[in-house]
Amino acid sequence: MDRTNLLPIGQFAQASGLSVTALRHYDASGVLTPAFVDPESGYRYFRRDQLRSAQLVRALRRLDMPIERIRGLLAGAGDGAEPVTDPAPRLAAALRDHLKAAERRLDVQRSLVHGLLTQLTEGADMNHRVTLRQGAAERVLVRGAMVNHHGLDPFLGTAYQDMYAVAGRGPLTFAGPAFVRYHGLCDEENETLVEACLPFWESGAQPEELGEGMSVRDIPECTYACTVVEGAATAFPEILTAYDAVANWIAEHGFAFAGPVRSTFLRWTGTPDHPDNRLEIAWPVEEPVSEGS
Repeated sequence: MDRTNLLPIGQFAQASGLSVTALRHYDASGVLTPAFVDPESGYRYFRRDQLRSAQLVRALRRLDMPIERIRGLLAGAGDGAEPVTDPAPRLAAALRDHLKAAERRLDVQRSLVHGLLTQLTEGADMNHRVTLRQGAAERVLVRGAMVNHHGLDPFLGTAYQDMYAVAGRGPLTFAGPAFVRYHGLCDEENETLVEACLPFWESGAQPEELGEGMSVRDIPECTYACTVVEGAATAFPEILTAYDAVANWIAEHGFAFAGPVRSTFLRWTGTPDHPDNRLEIAWPVEEPVSEGS
């Protein structure tokens, strides 16, 4: 093969600002494929016009864009192996989306840092008064799904819309405000079972036809450790400090955790940080069983 217009990997690494190790990794990942690999030595060679693609990969990686995303962009816009007319619009749209996601992450990180600083300076539970209350037995209409924080609002919006439609056909008599049960941590990195719940009177009308994924469940009476949060404190991730405060109170007072934590919509405007929002965070608890019993 004529190697006149090819750059050996060492020269290409110098020109692109990528290390030889990185170029080998991007080759194995399908992000930046050499134009020629010597069958005897295994030495890689790149075309000169692949230099722009390599520089683009370097810049995108500095933005912490995942390799899979870069591979998809270069595959759609050409990776240097087959030039395209104008990859700029596709790449510009991807960069704008990436910037928006980075800004959202920064907002979350900023809120988390402020929350941690408040805990360190004022104490973890200073802003959350935890009390015990007795909860009556409940019959609830339930729809559950495995979601993380990104999928939480879309799931809850659809679930409650469908459940209110079923309740209206009953017609069911509501026995209290809607609430959500979380069977684990639901944040940007963790997916957990989330249940949208709508309590209705057991002695009244019952739903005749349930929607897809819905069920009727009886929740027994229980003691709850709870706190109330309002306004901006109801937004994610600030709301996590309320869950932590209740969990810490339960542990420190010797109770056992008796089920998934719930968030009850005492007052909800639809905007997460609205000053009129009011939520109750309640964790079912019970007296721990002694070792001798």
